[in-house]
Amino acid sequence: MGSGEGTGISGDSPDSPDSPDSPDSPDTPGLGRGVLHPARAAELITVERLAPDPAVARSVEYYWLVRWDLRGLPPYEQKVLAHPNVHLVLEAPRARVYGVDRSLFVRRLEGAGHVLGARFRAGAFRGLAGHPVSALADRSVPAAEYFGPGVDRLNARVLGASGSPAALADAFLRPLLPAPDPVAAEVAAMVDRITGAPDLFRVDELAAELGVTVRRLQRLFAEYVGASPKWVLRRARLHEAAERAAAVGGLDLAALAAELGYADQAHLTRDFTAAVGVSPARYAGAAR
Repeated sequence: MGSGEGTGISGDSPDSPDSPDSPDSPDTPGLGRGVLHPARAAELITVERLAPDPAVARSVEYYWLVRWDLRGLPPYEQKVLAHPNVHLVLEAPRARVYGVDRSLFVRRLEGAGHVLGARFRAGAFRGLAGHPVSALADRSVPAAEYFGPGVDRLNARVLGASGSPAALADAFLRPLLPAPDPVAAEVAAMVDRITGAPDLFRVDELAAELGVTVRRLQRLFAEYVGASPKWVLRRARLHEAAERAAAVGGLDLAALAAELGYADQAHLTRDFTAAVGVSPARYAGAAR
């Protein structure tokens, strides 16, 4: 189970800048796909998606701003099925870079506060890292390791609410971003294909559709994404399953398993339980 110093929470949102025409679904009230138990989370936290400057947007998909006020309430643990993206998170006590969390990302929130995150496009952090992104998998490190001491000054300004957080982040990141990398753009398109519609279930199917070998696909994902293509395929299916399970109405597990390419309902249940910690039926019941 992933956990760490930070308080960042971010899922994939239908109202992110990349898909402005898609309405929020009723089961993810503005929080985004991947945020578990979204109805309860929406009572305690708010999440805003902020568009980056066009010059920054080739690397940063969007900023996310999370606010909470739990004064007088017990601490709250938010669980997230993370996405195949690296994040720069401006938070107390200092800014950190989070690699792809391949387990269950858990954050404990208490008191009142806010945090700003920059979600890098899949593959886009490779140029900043200077090494394979797989080295960051399941880890977080001080952001100064990649952005220098100026990121801690930015952190203080963002947490001090002095100015527009997105504008402050834009001004900081704009001169630091590397030149466009056509391979990173290729990898981003591959990830978008997987996450846009979870209708591919095997790595060899994905490789055949993309016109590359399985080995090249695996190498590209290790170098640029920080998770294997098999993991990204599986995580896309689990995001879909969690979203369906949290939706209003009955959950037909057998039908969902068939739609998501599982051999049977038992395989879906095992996969979901291993990732989320509870069965899909129990998760669906908790959402009612």
